[in-house]
Amino acid sequence: MFAGAIDATYVGPNPAINGFVKSRGESFVVLAGAASGGAALVVRGDAGIASEADFHGKVVATPQLGNTQDVAARLWFSARGYTLAERGGDLTILPLANPDQLLMMQKRQIHGAWTVEPWVSRLEQEAGGRILLEEKSLWSDGRYATAVLIVRRAFLRDNPGLVDKLLGAHVEVTRRLQSREEGLGALLAGEIQRETASALPDRVVESALARLDFTWEPMAGALQKAADDAHNVGFLSERPDLRGLFELAPLAGVLAAKGLPAITTAPRELDVGSRP
Repeated sequence: MFAGAIDATYVGPNPAINGFVKSRGESFVVLAGAASGGAALVVRGDAGIASEADFHGKVVATPQLGNTQDVAARLWFSARGYTLAERGGDLTILPLANPDQLLMMQKRQIHGAWTVEPWVSRLEQEAGGRILLEEKSLWSDGRYATAVLIVRRAFLRDNPGLVDKLLGAHVEVTRRLQSREEGLGALLAGEIQRETASALPDRVVESALARLDFTWEPMAGALQKAADDAHNVGFLSERPDLRGLFELAPLAGVLAAKGLPAITTAPRELDVGSRP
């Protein structure tokens, strides 16, 4: 995105926030929300972890240092009095790619993982894991951002018609996902196999879909909380100013053209910007 090699992408909220801060808001903007939910703390069935008090001496994986689930895990364990091994404590948080989490849990080399679907379901079904905590329980309304749609500012400025088409497709696909139509899991599993040459069992896809909510709502309050959390655990030196992160005028236009309700984010929550 920074190099201009891609123009738009789906990304987690923390990478979006980090990229916005590092580029001083000049690189990209959030066009819409994409998904909420799907993250959980999964523990190995034989790890001897029955409650939040049982993580002393344990190793818990997260997908990547500073990513959305990594920040959530560090904040949650810190609030429960744990000190990380890197600071002289006895709990290790190990940033580890999702496929490696699965392999290492199968080999009993980690005790748990704070991760996101479809890996939550894979850890359950293929590695003997069980969910100790679903992240939605930590949010007052159970909703938090898992993915957002971002676009380069220059592309938005130079190609407003293409951005409208992208958003139109995003809204229509989101509506299909919200409908929970029969056979959708198998369709997604087939497309994943076509794109990656690796099959994902239908049961994994169905389980993952059941824990996810799909939305174009930007969930600005959730992103601000994610930014504050990243600051609180030390990944951002200052509380980030997210003014200018969202450009929602194109989404508002697409929703209006489709006769759909306007986004519910209150104007006071964010600077929605104006159409270039």
